[in-house]
Amino acid sequence: MDIGTVVGLLFGMACILFALLLGGSILAYIDVPSMFIVIGGGTAATLTSMPIIMFLKFPKVIGKALFHKTVDPLDLIRQLVELAEVARRDGILALENSIEHIEDSFLVRGIQMAVDGSDPEVIESIMETELENLIDRHGTGKRIFDSLGRFAPAFGMIGTLIGLVAMLSNMDDPSKIGAGMAAALLTTLYGAVLANIVFLPIADKLGQRSTEEILQKTMIIQGVMSIQAGDNPRNVESKLITFVPPSQRPTDQNEQAA
Repeated sequence: MDIGTVVGLLFGMACILFALLLGGSILAYIDVPSMFIVIGGGTAATLTSMPIIMFLKFPKVIGKALFHKTVDPLDLIRQLVELAEVARRDGILALENSIEHIEDSFLVRGIQMAVDGSDPEVIESIMETELENLIDRHGTGKRIFDSLGRFAPAFGMIGTLIGLVAMLSNMDDPSKIGAGMAAALLTTLYGAVLANIVFLPIADKLGQRSTEEILQKTMIIQGVMSIQAGDNPRNVESKLITFVPPSQRPTDQNEQAA
């Protein structure tokens, strides 16, 4: 589980809840019709803006945001260098015995194509096509939360306008104007809170996850192509370490870069 995402969501909600408690009774901030307008309206608008099959990926996207397992680029480099050493020492066919120990299915497919003797151009083309499809899938997940974050405040404003119209059309009792105004403004509050604490931050987190995974897949493509070409393991490491920020590289690599 991604602790940062969970802690951020819980801390944000706790801050809002604490502020509401300081402002008086929390029951004054609960209005079911307002919730229905914001959540229902935002969901409906998001569903309208994209094919339903894309929207049905919502649970999987939530899982991606909360339970994503981050891969250390240095661990990936070490794994690719080890594969390069095996291929250099025992021949590329020896990598077939290593495939069963590899968890990343993308890397497995690349190594398997290299073992099968596929042309380098074919291997690179297939892996890059798969990477492009992965980018499209990630873009779909982020778009769901971007849309929810965009529509929730809009429906909050719509709910507020509905409440104001209802209040102004029934001003016979001036004592109810204050309560009516408060209820009308709650939809704007709900929309702003959901957009800025839940939807948009998760969309940004998904974008970050996508960037990390694209980097990993790009490193794998580079590594597989180097292994298939029979490059020296040191050269493979030198190529892949360029994907890692200088501050995160091993000490000896930092000295070489300098």
